Amino acid sequence: MTLAAVPLDLTDPAVVADPYPAFSAARAQAPVQWHEGMGMWLAFSHTEANAVLRDRRLGRIWSDKTPEERFESFNLIHRNAILEMEPPTHTRLRRLISAAFARGHVERLRPWVQELADSLVDGLVERSGGHAPVDVLAGMSEELPVAVIAELLGVPAADRPLLRPWSNAIVKMYEYGRTAQVEDDAERAADEFVAYLRELAAERRRAPGEDLLTHLVTVRDSEGDRLTEDELVTTCILLLNAGHEATVNVSGNGLLALLEHPDQLARLRQDPALLPTAIEELMRFDSPLQLFERTATEDVAIGGVTVERGQKIAALLGSANRDPGVFADADTLDVGRTENPHISFGAGVHFCIGAPLARVELQASFGALLSRTSGLELGAPARRRPEFVMRGLYDLPVVLTAP
Repeated sequence: MTLAAVPLDLTDPAVVADPYPAFSAARAQAPVQWHEGMGMWLAFSHTEANAVLRDRRLGRIWSDKTPEERFESFNLIHRNAILEMEPPTHTRLRRLISAAFARGHVERLRPWVQELADSLVDGLVERSGGHAPVDVLAGMSEELPVAVIAELLGVPAADRPLLRPWSNAIVKMYEYGRTAQVEDDAERAADEFVAYLRELAAERRRAPGEDLLTHLVTVRDSEGDRLTEDELVTTCILLLNAGHEATVNVSGNGLLALLEHPDQLARLRQDPALLPTAIEELMRFDSPLQLFERTATEDVAIGGVTVERGQKIAALLGSANRDPGVFADADTLDVGRTENPHISFGAGVHFCIGAPLARVELQASFGALLSRTSGLELGAPARRRPEFVMRGLYDLPVVLTAP
């Protein structure tokens, strides 16, 4: 194989703050390149990143973190996760989860989600009063998706503050250059989360409700198959971690992008019918998940290189979504963009099962921000989190003016 050095340091604060110039420079060299420091291939272009996600010879093959006794719970919630497995096990698990989702849970929650978004925005407007910056990230972007997932699963209101800290600690394990403390915190969070969900699932068996957790506990397929206890617990954790982390980051990154492009914000105010299209564009413009790894189960030719059996290759979703060969004026935010085959939800068999719910949440939150304010302005510079893989903000201070 020919190795090309990629001048990309994912821990460089400048790259974390804005990776897109580095992506552009790399794409100009070659669509797929070897990264010596990461020990894997990186796919920068849309065609090759899309192929990485769809090629069945490239799999999600979970290997337990070692030493196993140190990461017992963290390994458990990944070993049994739909995101970390391939057919036929993946097919069986996705069929069961989809059957539970198919009972109308997302549509059932749509009015409730909109009411919650409206209420949260009203609170932000009241606290801002048109002059004081308030943190939209804490006041809505983080609060709404956690509340929605918790409502979907039937987590009691008193327990909901536990969820985001658990999730935050776990997803930090996906970053590169993490510390031992980060690893310890992730294992502790996974252990507490697993214990909590085992208890909640046992309660649903005793007293079923109309929530998704009850349906995951009771779902059977045509062959009488059902989720194991570990699969059930893992699925709930995955729904929270993947379902709300990405939505929080789309909400924060997307609103920041609109505030930095006031012409596009004004365009949305003038034509609210553009909102669904705008949500897709915000996901493309600043992707909430930047990197998704896969492992070759046999030699695979992609982008002019051979990914050898056992080697890893990662789709760089943010780079793919800015590929000028696919997107006209790729570095331009265009809320009316109709040709938008972004891959922020993934592709192939691992396409995000929660995509419909995420779209409901994002349309509700951005719709409320537009309809229940007359002005939105950045009140202070937003602080970006120092992680590359999960791209998001610490805070987003905004001045909101009442209609």
